[in-house]
Amino acid sequence: MTSLTAVSPIDGRYAAQTAPLADYFSEYALIKNRVRVEIEWLLRLSAEQTIGDVRTFSDTEIALLREWASAFTEMDAARIKEIERTTNHDVKAVEYFLKERLAGTTLADVSEWTHFACTSEDINNLAHALMLKGGMESVYLPLAEKLLGGIAALATANADVSMLARTHGQTASPTTVGKELAVFVHRGRRQLRQLQAQEYLGKINGAVGNFNAHMIAYPDAPWERIAEDFVTSLGLTYNPLTTQIESHDYMAECFHTLIRFNNVLLDFDRDVWTYISLGYFKQKTIAGEVGSSTMPHKVNPIDFENSEANIGLSNAVLEHLASKLQVSRLQRDLTDSSAIRSIGAGVAYATLALVSATRGLKKLTVNVAALSADLDASWEVLAEAVQTIMRKNGLPNPYERLKDLTRGAGITEPALRAFIAELELPAADKKRLMALTPETYIGVAPVLASRIQ
Repeated sequence: MTSLTAVSPIDGRYAAQTAPLADYFSEYALIKNRVRVEIEWLLRLSAEQTIGDVRTFSDTEIALLREWASAFTEMDAARIKEIERTTNHDVKAVEYFLKERLAGTTLADVSEWTHFACTSEDINNLAHALMLKGGMESVYLPLAEKLLGGIAALATANADVSMLARTHGQTASPTTVGKELAVFVHRGRRQLRQLQAQEYLGKINGAVGNFNAHMIAYPDAPWERIAEDFVTSLGLTYNPLTTQIESHDYMAECFHTLIRFNNVLLDFDRDVWTYISLGYFKQKTIAGEVGSSTMPHKVNPIDFENSEANIGLSNAVLEHLASKLQVSRLQRDLTDSSAIRSIGAGVAYATLALVSATRGLKKLTVNVAALSADLDASWEVLAEAVQTIMRKNGLPNPYERLKDLTRGAGITEPALRAFIAELELPAADKKRLMALTPETYIGVAPVLASRIQ
């Protein structure tokens, strides 16, 4: 397979951008993590004093086993896939692979303790948890933080640059570029804090979650403690109560939070796209880049459009997984086994959205002249300020009088000034209104822009 023959653009057109995810979501990554879990379980059994039939391993033997996991290669994975062609069972193939390795070492005598008392899901649920945790913490979250950092920097630099706001697409009370960008940073960081605090659960309690095989073999061993210690030693959170499968509720939590972050980014992409179309933002041109096959003048906001498209694909995959993975007939069915393999696709599309938006962000410059011109052509937005001062001073029908003056009609600076001049207002209030312009009517927007958290 090459980038030209790949079925999915994740591994084709966008392969360079998604390559870091291969260490966490590929078939190779799944097999590698299965091997790691099997080896660590064997080591845990050896270290457990209540299970005397598994001898203690030497430091050299422990190092050898862990090296098999840490130095696991694609050739090793290929060997496991070769075994799987006979077993037609992926986890059993891992067990047989490890027994092959053990046979040629001083550990040959403990071969049958590989996969002891385990069901396949004991290995798989831990492997998938390690994969998701690693992919999110090592790849996705740093990219998300980088994007929000870039937006925050742009917000800070333009905290007091006035901009006409639009509600329902209509001119509205002015704001600043920085404050509007800061809103997205604030929203995004809130979702990231939830992703950073996400628990990744795991279990290792046998065929239906009751330690049946464990207890029949060693009824006096503290299996619940052993299981909890083992799961937490992997950096995961122990789930003490499951059926044959770990219930995947934490995955749904993770995916729903990721969807919410995606939607914040989607909102950002669309707003920036609109600001570009209004001329509020310019895009830096890149030598050799073409915006249109026929219109030479165009510099399309393609990065934000690409981000939007990939968010849609990510949300579709993640929404399905969040709903599907929580549901399993009775003690288990295998529908989760097939669906769970697409986690990488959901995260990959989300990652592409981040990469595209970050690339687009670097091209943006604020067009202060266009912002000022738009504000200067929109004196009607000061109607809110005028009617508020009229209300404050008890003048009759302030809203209605301003509505008659401004609604559905452009209003000029002279017309508004003339209206204010005729009002019976205290001198200080009238002076403040007469000095007001759309560009200065921004409330505390610059202060709010500086409060990015």
